[in-house]
Amino acid sequence: MFKVGSIFIPVTDIERSTDWYVKFLGVKLIDSWREGAGFYLPNGTAQLALIKVESPQPTEFIIQEDRKNTYFNFIVDDIETAHQKLEQNGIVTTEIDDIGGMKFFDFFDLDGNPFSVVKEVDGSPYHSDNVRKMQERDKMNK
Repeated sequence: MFKVGSIFIPVTDIERSTDWYVKFLGVKLIDSWREGAGFYLPNGTAQLALIKVESPQPTEFIIQEDRKNTYFNFIVDDIETAHQKLEQNGIVTTEIDDIGGMKFFDFFDLDGNPFSVVKEVDGSPYHSDNVRKMQERDKMNK
């Protein structure tokens, strides 16, 4: 019944941010309006929208003491290449971390919005292939 449709990201400059997201994340413009712009990614079904704000807004939440978590992440097949590409383009990133085989790092857009990048763990119940199998099974059982 429900699925994620769009992810909204607050930005202070639509034009500059549009150029940045197209260049570094490979998003494709669907349409733009005075207060925003909508995009799709070459893979996946969720859309991404940049929404004009007057000042940067929080796009993360605190989970323990000073540890923060982003509201969503990007999945990549080759995390080292993704990390290297962002760093080579002067984008602030954290180091690649590994917890139980899941590799991840964060990077930041022009407004300092943090984004997490994850390399899925083969065999994990959270791996997109396994989730897809569960979705297909659920559809067949209806």
